[in-house]
Amino acid sequence: MQAAPHLSSLHDFDFLVGNWRVHHRKLKERLAGSHDWVEFDGTCSMRQLMNGWANVDDNVMSVPGSAYRGVGLRSYDPKTGLWAIWWLDGRDPFGNLDPPVKGHFVNGVGNFYSDDTLNGKPVRVRYTWSHITSTSARWEQAYSPDGGKTWETNWVMDFVRAI
Repeated sequence: MQAAPHLSSLHDFDFLVGNWRVHHRKLKERLAGSHDWVEFDGTCSMRQLMNGWANVDDNVMSVPGSAYRGVGLRSYDPKTGLWAIWWLDGRDPFGNLDPPVKGHFVNGVGNFYSDDTLNGKPVRVRYTWSHITSTSARWEQAYSPDGGKTWETNWVMDFVRAI
C-alpha cells in the first residue's frame, strides 16, 4: 500500500503569489569577515504552476552598475512534505542551476538547506523565510563553512507587496 501524501505544506508559498517591491542588503564578500554591505532595490513577481505544486518568480535586482535578473523555481514533494528551491542567475543563464535547497515551514518560519561550494570550498547553504504577513516577508541567505555549526548571513531581502 502506498503511503498517504503529505499535503500540509503544499500551500506554504501561497503568500508570495503576486508582485513585490524588494529591498536587498547583500555582503560584498561572503565568508571573508566582511562587514561591508551593498543595498539596492528590486522587484519580484511570483506565480503558481501545476495547480500549486510548483511556482516560479522573476526577480529584477537593480544593483548599482550591474542590474540583473534571476529566477526562483520551487516544487513540492508530497512524499516527503519538502519544498525544493532552485536559483537561475540571469548573469549566467546557460550555467548550472544552483543545487536545490530543501526544507519546509515550522511555526511560520521556513528553513531550506543544501550543500554547495564557494571558491572551491564546501559550504552549507540556508534560506530562511520569516516575518510573513499578507503585505510583507523577509528572505535571508546564510552560508556555513563548518557544516552548520556557525552561519554568516550574507543576503537579506525585505518584501513589500506592490499595489
